[in-house]
Amino acid sequence: MSFHTQNRPTLRFGVLSENRTQNRTKSSPSVAVHVSSVLQTNGKSGSGNLPDQSKKGMALKKCQVPNFVLSQPNTVGIIGGVSVFSSLLFLEKLVWWSLKDGGECPPFVVCSDPTQYKELPIRSLFQSLKRKAAEIKCSSNNWAIVESLCRKRAFLENSGARCIVMPCHLSHAWHDQISEDCSLNFLHVGECVARELREAKMKPLETGSNVRIGVLAADATLMAGFYQEKLQSQGFEVVVPDKATMEHVVTPAIEALKRRDMEGARNLLRIAVQVLLVRAVNIVIIASDELQGVLPHDDPLLKNCIDPMDALARSTIKWAKATGSGG
Repeated sequence: MSFHTQNRPTLRFGVLSENRTQNRTKSSPSVAVHVSSVLQTNGKSGSGNLPDQSKKGMALKKCQVPNFVLSQPNTVGIIGGVSVFSSLLFLEKLVWWSLKDGGECPPFVVCSDPTQYKELPIRSLFQSLKRKAAEIKCSSNNWAIVESLCRKRAFLENSGARCIVMPCHLSHAWHDQISEDCSLNFLHVGECVARELREAKMKPLETGSNVRIGVLAADATLMAGFYQEKLQSQGFEVVVPDKATMEHVVTPAIEALKRRDMEGARNLLRIAVQVLLVRAVNIVIIASDELQGVLPHDDPLLKNCIDPMDALARSTIKWAKATGSGG
């Protein structure tokens, strides 16, 4: 399986550290990319208003005209997630991989509001996902986050985006609701990674069974279940950590990162990956922003792991190239 272990971007734009995880608690740097519009909301209204640009001589009203900010047919709209840093890493992949072999990065607009989840009871939101759809739609907590994300989607549409992506595991729990009345391409990270794995034509490690894919993530993402659903729809058997592994390995690994205990986090993550590998999985999907970059790049275990955001970035570039060439 070479498609997920090679050609990883190394460009840093002068702001991203080699040790990604250790820098996640620091203030997120600001970035301006020459082909793009990077717009950040104030984190309160969720209406997509631009920050104060008076020092640059740009009045807000100038950006509220009906004309699109970007008019190219392959413009990508990006809804930022919980972490600004994770959004920057996705942009890094998008830009670097687009520029390979003399290519061009597609124009994109980013709407970033990392505070949108801070005042919401995230665990209760995901627990509500276990209930039937009618109850979920009536949940005021779920409606608040869906409404916020829908406003951001509308902002990107009105800015000229022709494809929407969300480089955030958490936000995909509500992908169906956010994309329900969207006429644009709205890529789903679970579908992107499942499609790439299917195209890899892997063989089962155990005779008589389906190809098994391990999913390693925080409790909330596993509870949402969208990775499991998308993988199973492609005929894969999905393996997730059992309760004991979550309680004694995965969750402590994430907590170790918060304490800046990198060695402890690495050891625990290695155990979590190995627990899935011994269950005859072909690949382990590390669906956690916190756990990405924990293992050193030369760790042999990484040959059996993938970052689903890589698949999302590749699918975005593929769409942009096809659209830009009139495909």
